[in-house]
Amino acid sequence: MLVQMLWCMLLRLVHYNWSLHIIRAGTCEFGDQTTSDVTVRLRSRDGRPEWFHCHSFILMKKSKFFAHWLSKHPTYPSPESNNCIEVHCPGSEFDHYVKLLKLIYLSEETVSDSWDSVKSSLGVLRASIALQCETITKSCIQYLEAVPWDEKEEEEILKVIPNLGPEAMPILARVQPVDTSATKNVFISAIRFATTIENSFPPLADELKTSAQEQVDYMLLEDEETPLIAVDDDVKYEARSGLAKMFTNFEKRLSLLPSEFDQSPEAAEQRLLQSLSDLEWICNILPKMEMMKDFVSGWACISDHVLAVVQDEKYSSGLWAIKAKLIEVTGKALDAIGYGNVVLPAPSRVQFLKTWLPYIRKLKPLLDSKSADDEAFPFKMDSDLCQNIEGAITSLVLALPSNDQADILMEWMQRPEQLKYPDLSEAFEVWCYRTKSAKRRLVVGFKGIDNPTISF
Repeated sequence: MLVQMLWCMLLRLVHYNWSLHIIRAGTCEFGDQTTSDVTVRLRSRDGRPEWFHCHSFILMKKSKFFAHWLSKHPTYPSPESNNCIEVHCPGSEFDHYVKLLKLIYLSEETVSDSWDSVKSSLGVLRASIALQCETITKSCIQYLEAVPWDEKEEEEILKVIPNLGPEAMPILARVQPVDTSATKNVFISAIRFATTIENSFPPLADELKTSAQEQVDYMLLEDEETPLIAVDDDVKYEARSGLAKMFTNFEKRLSLLPSEFDQSPEAAEQRLLQSLSDLEWICNILPKMEMMKDFVSGWACISDHVLAVVQDEKYSSGLWAIKAKLIEVTGKALDAIGYGNVVLPAPSRVQFLKTWLPYIRKLKPLLDSKSADDEAFPFKMDSDLCQNIEGAITSLVLALPSNDQADILMEWMQRPEQLKYPDLSEAFEVWCYRTKSAKRRLVVGFKGIDNPTISF
C-alpha cells in the first residue's frame, strides 16, 4: 500500500514537472491533444456531448472548480490518462463555457482585450462564477461595469447580476438608488436649465433645454414606486423663480412684438410662441408640485394685456399659432379653476371667465373657418381640447354665485352665434333647477314659523 502511494506521488511530481516544462516552452495550447492530459466534456445546444482537450496544470491554476475536482482524484492526472471532467451547463450556455475554457489559457492582459460585447461577456461571467475562475471573473466585471449598455442589455443585466452573488454587484453601481440630496440637486439644476430664457444659447442648447423639460416632467411622474423627487421648499422656490422668469420674458416679448413684427413677422411670432410654449410646459408640471395657483394668478394678472396685444387690428390676419396656443394655455387655467384644484374668490373667478370667454367664442369659429378653407391649416382646435375647455367652463359657471351665473347665461343666449361654443346648456339647466328650488325654499321659509335656516 505504501509503495502504491509513493508511486502515485512520484507520478504526480513527474507530471507536474512535465506540465511546467510545456508551459515554459510555450507549447501548451487549448485543444492540443498531443500535450493534453485531461478532457472537459460539455453538452452542446442540441444536447450532444463534446470533448475539449485541456491541461490540468492550467485548469488547476485558473479555476478552483477544476482544482477541487482534480484534488479528489489522487491517481490522476498522469500523462497517460484519458481523464474526463464533466461540466454541467445549460445548452444555451454552451458557447459561453467554451469561450471561458479558451480564456483560461490567456494571460490577464490578453483576457482584458478579449471582451467584445455585453451579451457575450455576461454569459462568460455566469460560467466563470460557476467554475470559480477569479481572475477572469474580475476582468469581466471590470468590462461590464465600464462599457455603455443599451436598454435591452440593461434589462438583462438587472435580471442576471443579482443571482450571481456579491462579487458581481459592482456592475450595478450605475443603477443604484441615488441619495435624496443628490437627486434634489440634480432636479433643481434641471429646472434652472429648463427655465433658461437667455438669447445667447450655445449650439444645440434648444434641444438640451427641451430634454431638460422632458426629464423634469418624467421625474415628477407618479407611479407605484417611491417618488423620485420629494417636492420641498427648495424645489418649490426654484420652480417659482423659473415661472417668474418665464412670465417676465413673455411680457417682454409681447411689448416688443409690434416693432419686431414690422421687421420680420415670422421671426417675431416664433420668439413669442417659444415663450408661450415654455409657459405651457411649466403649467403642466406645476399641478404635480401643487403650485398651479402660482401660474393661474400670474396668468390672470397679464390676461388683459395679452388680449389687448394679440387682438390688435394689426394682427387680424396673422399670429394664428399664438392665438391658438393662448387657448390651450388658458384651457389649463380654466381646468384648474373650474374643477377646484385652484381656489380663488368668486369675483376673481368671474373676472377670469369674463376676460377669456369672449376670446374663445370669437376665435374658435375663425380657426374652424380657416381650417375648412385650407386643409393644411394646422391650428384648428381638436375635439379633446374643445371638450375639456367646455367642461371646465361649465363647471366654473356652476360654482359661481347664482346672480353671476344669470349674467353669464343671459349674455350667452343674447347672440345666436355664441350658442354653439362653448355650449352652456347644461349650466343653464342646472341654474334653472337650482333657481326654482331656491324659490321653493324661500316660500317655505315664509310659511314655516320655526324654520331656522331662513332669515329675513
